[in-house]
Amino acid sequence: MIPRLQIFAALALAILAAMRVSPAFAQTYPVKPVRIIVPNATGGLADICARLVAAKLAEAFGQQFLVENRPGAGGTLGTAAAVKAAPDGTTLLAVFDSHATNLHLFRNLPYDTLADLTPISLLVRGPLVLVVHPGLRANTVPELVALARSKPGAINFATVGPGSPARLLMELLRIEAGIDVTMVAYKGAGLALGDLVGGQVDAMFATVPSIRSHYRAGRLRALAITSEHRSAIAPGVPAMNELYPGFVAEAWVALLAPARTPPEIVARINAEVSRILVQPEMKERFADQGLETAGGTPSQLDRWIRTEIDRWGRVIREQKITLE
Repeated sequence: MIPRLQIFAALALAILAAMRVSPAFAQTYPVKPVRIIVPNATGGLADICARLVAAKLAEAFGQQFLVENRPGAGGTLGTAAAVKAAPDGTTLLAVFDSHATNLHLFRNLPYDTLADLTPISLLVRGPLVLVVHPGLRANTVPELVALARSKPGAINFATVGPGSPARLLMELLRIEAGIDVTMVAYKGAGLALGDLVGGQVDAMFATVPSIRSHYRAGRLRALAITSEHRSAIAPGVPAMNELYPGFVAEAWVALLAPARTPPEIVARINAEVSRILVQPEMKERFADQGLETAGGTPSQLDRWIRTEIDRWGRVIREQKITLE
């Protein structure tokens, strides 16, 4: 005979399991403060985005949404912490573009990029700009390519980490244009831009807000933007896609949760995020950062991440990119 205590324990566990996936339980979410782990430092793109969205989620749910920065190892430390958290909706994760490249760069990730996390919503997306120092004799991408072909290895490109958009986009250009350039690695975009403005390096792919003041002041020259079409955020600047079809890439931030987070909670967060992202105030604030609000369903985010994984995996393999 099964001891009565074991029977009561089994019933209690069954009731708790039912509560976790019931619509009624999801309606009471969240019963305590929610933390949003950002796996990079304060002031980065994911951090800025997470804080803006967190403030609005706190208003919508009547509960605190606190941003917790856990930088290190290309974003893998913070991501691993989120994966280990209880899947009850009280820990979320704001990832950025390196989330899709890390599984190609790290041999032994402490988590499965796809299986250990549940997509909630894409938050924002925005193109990068190919900029050069005004002293470089290149006013267009074709002129830059011609110069690189005439002097293999002579042009220096600033990059920020092996899996960063700045590095991967340059590697993609090397493939598409068949050129040889020298990569100069920096620990941060600010340092790289400082040397680019100072003429220590020649070119870089950078986010729109980071180069806007330099571009307007004539300290940098913009050659192309990585959006599918020309964009109002960089007037008069051609799209890379015009020269190399398919050369489209964007910086992005998305919201995830630990795997096995109840789907009803995921749906509730997604619905609130969708409402937040269409607010004119939010659209304007992100536009100031050279970004557009995205939104969409969890399944759409899942497809987005898988596409990014496949696209950059090809570039990383072909160029034999390793951690520096």
